[in-house]
Amino acid sequence: MGALHPILVLTLTMTALAATISAHNITQMLSGYPEYSEFNSYLTQTKLADDINSRVTITVLALNNGAMSAITSNHPLSVIKNALSLLVLLDYYDPPKLHQISKGTTLTTTLYQTTGKVPGNLGFVNITDLQGGKVGFGSAASGSKLDSSYTKSVKQIPYNISVLEVSSFINAPGLLTAAAPSASDVNITAALEKAGCKTFASLLVANGVIKTYESAVEKGLTIFAPNDEAFKAPGVPDLSKLTNAEIVSLLLYHARAGYTPIGTLKTTKDALPTLATNGAGKYDLTVTTAGDSVTLHTGVDSSRIADTVLDSTPLAIFTVDNVLLPTELFGKSPSPAPAPAPSPTTSPSPAPVASSPGPAKAPSPKAASPPAPPADTPGGAPADAPTHVAQSSTSNNAAGHVKCSALLAVLVTISSTVISSFVLS
Repeated sequence: MGALHPILVLTLTMTALAATISAHNITQMLSGYPEYSEFNSYLTQTKLADDINSRVTITVLALNNGAMSAITSNHPLSVIKNALSLLVLLDYYDPPKLHQISKGTTLTTTLYQTTGKVPGNLGFVNITDLQGGKVGFGSAASGSKLDSSYTKSVKQIPYNISVLEVSSFINAPGLLTAAAPSASDVNITAALEKAGCKTFASLLVANGVIKTYESAVEKGLTIFAPNDEAFKAPGVPDLSKLTNAEIVSLLLYHARAGYTPIGTLKTTKDALPTLATNGAGKYDLTVTTAGDSVTLHTGVDSSRIADTVLDSTPLAIFTVDNVLLPTELFGKSPSPAPAPAPSPTTSPSPAPVASSPGPAKAPSPKAASPPAPPADTPGGAPADAPTHVAQSSTSNNAAGHVKCSALLAVLVTISSTVISSFVLS
């Protein structure tokens, strides 16, 4: 029985580690606070909740129902999403840390910056300790005011997620005035051609599938568009040998009903139905995530999501590196045939192995980090704002993983010590 004790200790240690780094759920955290019901509802509608839940280390600046009305009363959902994205900081800030900022001010990255479509440093937020218990928040753009302030702490799970209430949204230049175009007004074909997906766009038009895409936009649509090089890759079937019905199914397979931004894809566990899904065939996709890289799997091949062409609720368009080949049309690679039983008088001959080349798989490079902000001094911040602090706050996931790795090292060391004591005794 004594030999079981070290194993038990190690098991309990690993269980404690898993509980420590378990995922948070922002929707559940806010559900017990009716004063944030509007804020919580819009996190769900814009799918920002999924992105928040997929992050290791994050701070959410929450607005109460009264403050939310200043945004929701006059702006479309796409603009509301941008405004709320600027309130999600990719670093951990609790009340003590807010009052211990080096030199009193710092810049930190937000979810708004990670879209890759934000000019300059508009996706960064300036945090300044104003002394006397007051902390101000403002856009990192030069000349911007600290138009929001810390009100109170809501909830923290150190050092995973922190929810703080602030007085109002952060008004970055152009955030509310330059409204994103309505998804129904987006020219899907033009957007695909501009993104380097001309072959895919021409197939959609030639086979009439573009009309299906356009009619689905109003209720939500997500498109996975292969780039032009994907159609030239080794192993891609000759589309001229497919029937018209098969080509239509293939094109419908590259889109799904519903708005599914990258943050939602990262948290997806179940198979995703596509526009090709029907009673006769599943035509679904599965998703795996490694860091910020998202890969779609068909059962025949897989493809990394390469870039976001458009993320404007309720329409999302992504480029993918490979043509997605559904098993319902192309099947799986055949398994090797079993070898016959050897005869007592003859030597067994190896059975032939059937093989078919699969499409080339693109490598999965790590997603680029958001660009560091220019050296402009934000309005309301001291001129000597520390650069190293700003840079450190851009690496939210890295910081979270470092903390988890350090915790793992400590727990493993403790376990090893306990195990050794049992062995030596």
